[in-house]
Amino acid sequence: MREHRPKRGGRAFYPRKRAKRIYPEQNFPKIPGDEVKPLGFAGYKAGMTHVLLLDQDSNSPTYKTQIARAVTVLECPPLTVFGFRCYTKTYEGLKTLCDVIASNLDKKKLLRKTTLGRGKIPETKLEEVELDKVSEIRLLCHTNPPFKKTPEIFELALSGNVSAQFEYAKSVLGKTVSIGDVFSEGDYIDVTAVTKGHGFEGPVVRFGIKLHGRKMKQMHRHVGCLGDRRRGRILPTVPAAGQHGFQTRTELNKRILKVLPPEEINVSGGFPHYGIVKNTCVLIDGSVPGPRKRLVRMRVAIRAPPKKVPVQIAYISTSSKQGA
Repeated sequence: MREHRPKRGGRAFYPRKRAKRIYPEQNFPKIPGDEVKPLGFAGYKAGMTHVLLLDQDSNSPTYKTQIARAVTVLECPPLTVFGFRCYTKTYEGLKTLCDVIASNLDKKKLLRKTTLGRGKIPETKLEEVELDKVSEIRLLCHTNPPFKKTPEIFELALSGNVSAQFEYAKSVLGKTVSIGDVFSEGDYIDVTAVTKGHGFEGPVVRFGIKLHGRKMKQMHRHVGCLGDRRRGRILPTVPAAGQHGFQTRTELNKRILKVLPPEEINVSGGFPHYGIVKNTCVLIDGSVPGPRKRLVRMRVAIRAPPKKVPVQIAYISTSSKQGA
């Protein structure tokens, strides 16, 4: 009788190819209800520090005691809403119906970034939008990075029904959205970013295979067997050399510990390889993908825990991180 078993070797991160761009695309969950708000935001990774907080999770062994937690600092400048995109539903999925563009568009920031779809409608002609054909509306936003000139452009999904989305999109068109309009302390989020790139690496570094001994014939930094004799091909699960890092990764259920102004978080001498934080920032429990200065996208948690644990921080470390 033929044995049945799960396939050996994880395929979670295949294919291990380079990301298409330095900041990721993102999918958004469907939020029930009529309340309208953006379902995501973005910030730049400044570095890490640590905090002392009171553990208020009743299921934790350290319940009601003070614990130290490593936190990631994300600088979150306001996002500028320069337009919104209307989608219509077809049998092939969502298709762009039209783009509504703000009249006060900063063309210098968007000079090298053109992702606008067909049927561009200026802000002064909003009545041309055929709302009966629209099935979803998303905001077109660009970042305002504090350390470079070229912004990133991406879409932000909205909760609520189509008519409420349209009214909200009109109200924020040409304006800015801050992190406080989307998330608050204690919220669970999913973070998506492009990891640090290491270039072309061999199988020892890329997969952690064992080095062969000094009496092994031929190469020492390779797998011993590439597969069965009669298969006629090498399976894609066999460790091989290739791209290591610079891949899009998403981590679920990261908790926002605090949203605070820059003067409360700036460490002595600034964050290494980043500098002084100049905008509102968030403290995220644990680590997030990517190196410093890379854009990290946040969204409403797609599989959030059933209860929201309150946050009570006693101390935030602002000591120098030089050499860390």
